[in-house]
Amino acid sequence: MAGSIKKFSVIFEGVGVATGKMRNDIAVSWPMMNEHFELATDEGPFHGGDGTAPPPLALFTAALTGCLMTQLRAFAKRLDVQIHDLKVNTKLHWSAEQEGNKPYVSMPELFTLDIEMDTDVNVSEKIALIQAATKGCFIEQSLSDRVKVKHRLKDNSGWIEV
Repeated sequence: MAGSIKKFSVIFEGVGVATGKMRNDIAVSWPMMNEHFELATDEGPFHGGDGTAPPPLALFTAALTGCLMTQLRAFAKRLDVQIHDLKVNTKLHWSAEQEGNKPYVSMPELFTLDIEMDTDVNVSEKIALIQAATKGCFIEQSLSDRVKVKHRLKDNSGWIEV
């Protein structure tokens, strides 16, 4: 018997203020949960900044990795899978093209998340968990229509494409 379908919204808001050469201080809120976060980004000297905070792409990498890891653990509970240990190695690859001194145009090439998961379930159940988690990761779902996102599961015999 199927359960009832619930729909819900997740809304985050941010206000960024330029506070240095390339530094940005961003106040992020999650109104529904009454949660507030103070974050900062900066660029290193290569891009004209002072390196006082992580660059935006570092936070993006952490956000995508953390989102998938959170959903794997959250959905493991729903699917009755006990995760003993979890490690995700993420590689985000972009390229850019620049004509002369004009602003460059960047484009995503491939995002790869390699998942090492110690559980007592078989490979097909691990794959089902990864597929559920990727569908539940709001960040990945924001990307996946335009950006190729690849998942691999480490098994005793090597890497398995998910």
